[in-house]
Amino acid sequence: MNPKDTDIQVVGTSLYFLPVETRVPLKFGPETLTFVTCSRVKITVIDRKGNTAEGWGETPLSVQWVWPGTLSYQERHDALKNFSIQLAEAWADFEFTGHPMEIGHTFQETKLKSMLKNFNSKRNDSEAMPYLAALVCCSAFDIALHDAYGMVHGLPVYKTYNSKFMNSDLSHFLTPADDADVSFAGKFPEDFFVEPSQRMLAWHLVGGKDLIDPDELTGREPDDGYPVLLRDWIRRDGLKCLKVKLRGNDSQWDFDRLVKVGQIAIEENVDWLTTDFNCTVTDVVYVNTILDRLMQEYPRIYGMILYVEQPFPYDLESNLIDVHSVSARKPLFMDESCHDWHLIKLGRKLGWSGVALKTCKTQTGAILSACWAKAHGMTLMVQDLTNPMLAQIPHCLLAAHVGTIAGVETNGMQFYPEASLPEAEVHPGIYKRRNGEVDISTLNAPGFGYCIGKIKRSLPEAALEIHSNKKVFL
Repeated sequence: MNPKDTDIQVVGTSLYFLPVETRVPLKFGPETLTFVTCSRVKITVIDRKGNTAEGWGETPLSVQWVWPGTLSYQERHDALKNFSIQLAEAWADFEFTGHPMEIGHTFQETKLKSMLKNFNSKRNDSEAMPYLAALVCCSAFDIALHDAYGMVHGLPVYKTYNSKFMNSDLSHFLTPADDADVSFAGKFPEDFFVEPSQRMLAWHLVGGKDLIDPDELTGREPDDGYPVLLRDWIRRDGLKCLKVKLRGNDSQWDFDRLVKVGQIAIEENVDWLTTDFNCTVTDVVYVNTILDRLMQEYPRIYGMILYVEQPFPYDLESNLIDVHSVSARKPLFMDESCHDWHLIKLGRKLGWSGVALKTCKTQTGAILSACWAKAHGMTLMVQDLTNPMLAQIPHCLLAAHVGTIAGVETNGMQFYPEASLPEAEVHPGIYKRRNGEVDISTLNAPGFGYCIGKIKRSLPEAALEIHSNKKVFL
């Protein structure tokens, strides 16, 4: 790499844990989420001219999603927090310099995997923490790094993913598929961005425990001014897109759920549906049978399904399932399986046709994955991790800049709307869906545009705060 005056180095980290409770339960595959801890990170950086700035990142440590397993929730939850504390120390000591894409990529390649291996070797539990969990813990730091870079240079960070600021082009990070006429030489992330729209379609999540019909009400539902039934959500927010969570191990239940939601969608003038099996399916016949039956018995509902999301186990390398028959019916999007572009490359070979990006797998990784996928003709979506507070902002900005098949999934306002009230005072359009859309027009400040000084949020005591004494730019 050729160093630039704009290069930065990390000189300090602060880590906070913010607890959030859901107003209604959210089912993830075989488990249910009622509580989440959000990891909020502040990173301090310095550039070659001696200017310093702080950047912020946040990610829900969503135990059930990042680490499906047999250990108790508390054991997995504590492990994620402990690993995050170790990451705070590692990031403060990391001496690599450059653009955040270069620093973030190098950290993941040289530190994160070895840290996870060492972390698992010292734990007494037989069940190892998966790489996806480590990636999610790391993402808050990576996001904060990108924000800090924009802050130190007084620019929205998406204006820096180009040759003016980056030392290396994409060929330094990415390798094309052998069968593709693709070259990343001389290309930068900005070459794969679209002109961001100020408004985007908002996808509403219909969870496995969400109430559909009035006869499902028990009287124990929250009475907090927010909708409970699906029709009320659709009417209040003007929704046009519904993502339906399915079980993946009960085909009749899944079929009936799609039909019921689909019929309501038609009656309420919703345009699009998608299905999410959350990695619980092990045979393509399961998905194909449901899709074929829908096409025959409910062709209108079948036509409304825009894509199918991640039916199969997320450990792609251990589950080399040929999925061409599914993607021949509907676009098939990787989610939990696409930790990075290497796995997207493998997924493309197996027949996956699209990629669901998440900032919780790091901003660096999401940008690189988007570039690799778009260069190879794959379609993109940006999926939620039920992002509240600051986590919602980079999430929406990613969708706006990479260009998706349709809008962005956003469901934090369904499951814990009160958690984001301080942020919503500054950015109301990001935390409230209106006319089926979210509005990001307030995000025009440096970094990710948080305007952190205007957000009136009291943080708990830091779990760890480190101001490094290392020599800068050795």
